[in-house]
Amino acid sequence: MTFSPGATLGILGNGQLGRMCAQAAHTMGYKVIALGPGDDSPTQQVTDIAFAADFSDLDAVRKFAKAADVVTLEFENIPVETLNEVNRWAPLRPGCFVLETTQHRIKEKTFLQNHGFPVTEFLEVNSLEDLQKSVTQLDRSAILKTAAWGYDGKGQTTVEPTDDLTRIWADMDTDAAILEAKVDFQNELSIMVARASDGHTVCYEPTLNIHRRHILDVSRALGDFDNATIEDAQAIARGVVEALDVVGVLCVELFQTEGGKLLVNELAPRPHNSGHLTIDAHVTSQFEQQARAACGLPLGDPTQQQPALMINLLGDLWQNAIPPWEKILATPGCHLHLYGKHPAKVGRKMGHLTITGKTVNEVLSRASLVDHFLQRT
Repeated sequence: MTFSPGATLGILGNGQLGRMCAQAAHTMGYKVIALGPGDDSPTQQVTDIAFAADFSDLDAVRKFAKAADVVTLEFENIPVETLNEVNRWAPLRPGCFVLETTQHRIKEKTFLQNHGFPVTEFLEVNSLEDLQKSVTQLDRSAILKTAAWGYDGKGQTTVEPTDDLTRIWADMDTDAAILEAKVDFQNELSIMVARASDGHTVCYEPTLNIHRRHILDVSRALGDFDNATIEDAQAIARGVVEALDVVGVLCVELFQTEGGKLLVNELAPRPHNSGHLTIDAHVTSQFEQQARAACGLPLGDPTQQQPALMINLLGDLWQNAIPPWEKILATPGCHLHLYGKHPAKVGRKMGHLTITGKTVNEVLSRASLVDHFLQRT
């Protein structure tokens, strides 16, 4: 079913991803409503109607869904009861199965493994005894992660065979976890793929991702990967989005081993931090693709028009003084995106900068100058 411009697109969630999706949808002529906890959130600031309510408030969820023609999301960790309630009143894209699978790490990894996608070795852990047996079985460094509700490094810890497992399990404070064998990788990368309601897919090229303190710091679209890696990443992304029957956008996070093999780390059935640079560097952004897919429109051209690099702006940058925007924005090819969040807390994603240029060296030179202004180096 197609919902033409003028229809109402509903967004579950109220963060920066919903904000940028709403802005893209508004540009195409859609009305946008959003539901999520809190007031004056990034998404609520730019929507036509904001439903300030918790996802567990099914009365508010019902009113929101009835007011929408079609619903998408910017946050997959939403209770299943909420998703089912939305789907009673409006089409939900992506659908409930996609979200139930990707919001739970054990279900996600099991799905990927059962469908033949490359993943690191993993074991399900539901008790201290499970953890002890699993650590013995893997017999090497591993990562213990909560099965649900983890992001940006939260809900996970490194485990060595000689560690105090009783303490580690108690600190995790969960009854469902996954133990993943640690991967010796040379690169972390991600790739965005969009899939329309008719099954048509378009794939971006992968970005190289650099993290600090488990939070994405920089994403590079600077031609870092050879054709074989690009083709492998795109084949995995297309395969996953089709196997899950996603309608919308999906991010596939990958490890590249020293031997060049790609392993799927995690999935995100929504726009992703590493895809923000598509706003300024590509013909069609990930956010416009999400709105197009949700509303049943043809997908846009994912071609990259110029080299680009994205820098995350965390609240750390505001702790001593306001960043020197006049110097930063005097840098050619520098695009500022702030999310309307307050206050600026350490570790909080406040916005991002995209640096573009005609050549890779030009982008790197400009990014180095911006880093100097931000006092990041």
